[in-house]
Amino acid sequence: MAFRGKEMMKKILKTVGENGLNKRDKETLEKCMPRSKVVMNRAKRGLFAGRHIQFGNCVSEDGGNKTRRTWKPNVQEKRLFSYILDRHVRVKVTTHAIRCIDKAGGIDEYLLKTPYHKMDTEMGILWKAKIEKLYEELGQKEVVFFSPEAEAKFEQDFKDLKLSEREARKEVRRKMYTGMSKHERVPISYILASDKLKAGSVVSN
Repeated sequence: MAFRGKEMMKKILKTVGENGLNKRDKETLEKCMPRSKVVMNRAKRGLFAGRHIQFGNCVSEDGGNKTRRTWKPNVQEKRLFSYILDRHVRVKVTTHAIRCIDKAGGIDEYLLKTPYHKMDTEMGILWKAKIEKLYEELGQKEVVFFSPEAEAKFEQDFKDLKLSEREARKEVRRKMYTGMSKHERVPISYILASDKLKAGSVVSN
């Protein structure tokens, strides 16, 4: 277990307590800890997919003098859509993580397929555990499939509802503009619900 995993293990033991975990659970938890050796403070706030600070030399052209330098990963802030959460999530990711997410088929699939010891950030581990719990609860729910006839009936009812709303709007316009000249007509806003439409009612903009 690398330095990052040891630090996270210390936080967990501090929160739970030394006596809160038995030996077997502690060994299982250690296997889930990340194994990256390089630590970045901002790595706690995003998905980096194994990309961290790289170290090397800056070599001069004249004398070949070497100066130590670092390369930081290319981090971007993206809005990723989660199907299980049914919303967009704004998160900082590296360009390598974006390619991994696209290859997996989405942020949910990437978190489910990536093992815990490769999730080298605290945010990734917590998010992965949350997604797994939500999918487990979803798998325990009963699924009802409708027959093609029932689906066709639902579509037809929806079309009939839209047609009734359209006819109600036409009826309201016809009764409002009856007896008015072209210059006396004013723009009118209507309520979309057909059951709330009343002939002769005007709603101000």
